[in-house]
Amino acid sequence: MSGRQGDESREDRERLSPTELRSLFLFESLNDAQLELLAECGRVEQRAAGSVVFAEGEPATCFFVLLEGSVALSRRVRGDDVEVLRADHRGVYGGANQAYLGDRVEQRYINTMRALTGSCFFVLPADEFGTAVRTWFPMAVHLLEGLFHGLRLSNTVTGERERLVALGALSAGLTHELNNPAAAALRATSALGERIVGMRKEFAAIADGSLDGPRLKGLVELQEAAVQRATTARQLSALDASDAEDELSDWLDEHRIEGSWDLASTLVAGGVDTAWLDSVARAVGEEQLAPAVRWIIHSIDTELLRVEIDDSVSRISGLVDAAKQYSQLDRAPQQTVDIHTLLEATLTMLRAKIAPGVTVVRQYDPDLPPILAYGAELNQVWTNLIVNALYAMGGEGTLTLRTRRDGDRLLAEVGDTGPGIPPEVRPRIFEPFYTTKPVGEGTGLGLDISYRIVVNKHHGDIRVDSRPGETWFRVGLPLARDTPT
Repeated sequence: MSGRQGDESREDRERLSPTELRSLFLFESLNDAQLELLAECGRVEQRAAGSVVFAEGEPATCFFVLLEGSVALSRRVRGDDVEVLRADHRGVYGGANQAYLGDRVEQRYINTMRALTGSCFFVLPADEFGTAVRTWFPMAVHLLEGLFHGLRLSNTVTGERERLVALGALSAGLTHELNNPAAAALRATSALGERIVGMRKEFAAIADGSLDGPRLKGLVELQEAAVQRATTARQLSALDASDAEDELSDWLDEHRIEGSWDLASTLVAGGVDTAWLDSVARAVGEEQLAPAVRWIIHSIDTELLRVEIDDSVSRISGLVDAAKQYSQLDRAPQQTVDIHTLLEATLTMLRAKIAPGVTVVRQYDPDLPPILAYGAELNQVWTNLIVNALYAMGGEGTLTLRTRRDGDRLLAEVGDTGPGIPPEVRPRIFEPFYTTKPVGEGTGLGLDISYRIVVNKHHGDIRVDSRPGETWFRVGLPLARDTPT
């Protein structure tokens, strides 16, 4: 036994009587002889607030039953301690839970228990506890063995599948969203090369002409003004744009400039009108007007393409940032987070799943403060709730995300306009492996995982209110709480 569990010099090694043991729910059905044996084998130990009762990975030498106080269980995940449970109920237990399996399974603590307050435990050595269970309940041991090994195998297989499906969905969604801006940037880059070649060609034609220095300087100034116009041009309606193109096309035809229809669309997009073209004609004269106008149009088109490339790259960067925000890469498991940022990152990652017939409505409270939370796991909650809402609506309806303050809690709500959850189903929706989806489409773990993340890890609550045409999942999270130890 390690020094943490087996210091013989402790002065607190008093024992519980059989009657006191019977008051613990775990032992209430044992007979007098069995209680007498446990009372003889066990002892009472006190632990100070903040102390480690047992540590993950150490040999599982003792079975602990809480008599008073409060404890937290945590597991080590990629170098970080992740809290999985808090409890203060008399009789909760932990430690060498699998001692009944003996040497068929390596007996090590699978998590770490810390005393949050000064706590008192009834402690049984693992060997005595395992022997007692095997001797007194042989049939139960056989059932537990089958359940242990079966669940371990099942959890391994389904867990791997769940992770692969989640990774595949995330990758597919991200790839789908990245494809459009990437393709737009590629097209704009290709077109930009052509416009630059055209600019050089038209400028060469102008330089070979009869423009003197002052007129050439004036043309360059007009080109700069055209580029400035392009960056600030307002978006016209389809009808206004068509009328403007007709007017510019007529002006180009009157001045014998070929390709007027194609050139007119670029001029309109750049905010150029006939009055501005008249100023170009006055600056260069009719002889050099055609190459000058084309040179300026290439300049405008080049600027518009640059803006398009910049916009596409910004969208790609934004999607990558959303993916990092969603997965919480390079961030501590627990941190101060903005709930709206998490919701928006989740929506971005799920955009490919949102059918054209679904309207997304956001009703965010802008005054909500940041909260201390496990960001990546809350994103898993939003993902489960949003995906379920989309599934319920079948491609048509309204998805509503709403946040508000409710006393000392933050409420984040996901609503849909689907058919609702039948009353007979509602009490079971948070049960593990319970699903109303067809076989193969759902594992029944999404809401169970969401419940454990919200309730066990964040000490909040998750509730559902449903009627035909309106279903709300409400997640309540503490606005301020202590960091788990």
